[in-house]
Amino acid sequence: MLRDIRIAVVICRCPVGQVERNLERTRYWCLEAKNRGAELVCFPELNLTGYSNRREIIDHAFSATGGEISRMILLAKDLKIVLLVGFAEKGESGKVYASHLVIAPNGKTAIYRKLHLAPPEVEHFCAGNTLSVFKWSGIRFGIQLCYDAHFPELATRMAKAGTDIIFTPHASPLGRAIDKHRSWMRHLPARAYDNGLFVVACNQTGDNGNGLVFPGNSMIISPSGEIIEARPSGGAGMLLADLKADQIDHVRNHRMRYFFPNRRPEMYRKDVQVDDLGK
Repeated sequence: MLRDIRIAVVICRCPVGQVERNLERTRYWCLEAKNRGAELVCFPELNLTGYSNRREIIDHAFSATGGEISRMILLAKDLKIVLLVGFAEKGESGKVYASHLVIAPNGKTAIYRKLHLAPPEVEHFCAGNTLSVFKWSGIRFGIQLCYDAHFPELATRMAKAGTDIIFTPHASPLGRAIDKHRSWMRHLPARAYDNGLFVVACNQTGDNGNGLVFPGNSMIISPSGEIIEARPSGGAGMLLADLKADQIDHVRNHRMRYFFPNRRPEMYRKDVQVDDLGK
């Protein structure tokens, strides 16, 4: 059962290949989040390496056991805060994944590899094959990376595993911040509303130095599909919110507002009957 927790989501510029710079900015925002009472801070997709759908992203990828991650583990332990950080991960086989790492204050880590690659990504990234949710100190949460959030089945499976919060770090370029906000409003509140859980989104901002410009944005949505906090404007920044247990209880204890228990999975596995009514 979810307990009350204060979270922070960061909107930041993440130039491609400037890993040292990105590590330092990550540290800066973590200190800001800690000073404002957050227990968990979530960064955008591939914030440590920068995001690119060009071949050079392969050159900037690093291992989940490398020195860059060791520094993030020390940061989480020093600040006693949970970090959700993204990077282009070089796997043991040499494959490159769009990954997001969860680092607990005790130094334990777990990883999510993006399951649904956007069409411009498939040439340089490999899709993950593990659907994970994460447990820490009474909180159960999932991660979906950008394009993942367009697939309702993924949120449903996470909800079935008892997830209370889905974090959706983005590296979603182009357009104005207000246009990206409107785009998110078409699907992210639906993921929260249909499954009775919180959805938390953040995006990169600014020029990545590799041909893409990001509009920023962040959004925190309640289990009833309502906006708790949103930042529909560009530029770096941080959004904080107190996620309350009674917000999720209000939905899940209401027989007409909590749809998830009334699903009929056996029906969804059947072939669809098509009745031909002629012209």
